[in-house]
Amino acid sequence: MFNPSRDQARRFFIDAWHKHLNPVAASTVATPLSPLEDIAVDLIEQHPEYHELLADPDAALARDWTPEAGQLNPFLHLSLHLAIEEQIAIDQPPGLRALFEKLKARRPDRHAALHDVLECLGEIVWTAQRSGMPPDGAAYLECVRKRM
Repeated sequence: MFNPSRDQARRFFIDAWHKHLNPVAASTVATPLSPLEDIAVDLIEQHPEYHELLADPDAALARDWTPEAGQLNPFLHLSLHLAIEEQIAIDQPPGLRALFEKLKARRPDRHAALHDVLECLGEIVWTAQRSGMPPDGAAYLECVRKRM
């Protein structure tokens, strides 16, 4: 899933959550969650405000959230969380994992530290999209560093 469509990305979270809630459908064998789905489910569990949305896949797939209306897109939020989890796991950009560990030590919990990093990633992605340039890893790390 290197360049999923909007609906494919949304469907990934919806399906992972439904697979988690209903591990064995009537007269079928349980399908285990993939490692990536495990991470997605953990993230969804940390965001109970999204549970109702994910319970109605048709509505979740059809709805739009706009910044102009002051709305946060829950799928974008979860996707950024997922990206950060992967970035920390592989320490990409190099140094992110160490910065995250320092940030985590200064926050009330891991999730609060993740949200700090998420703000930086969102800012870097937004800047890259506006400029037409690749995301700036050094600026990303500096943003995280400033949140300590």
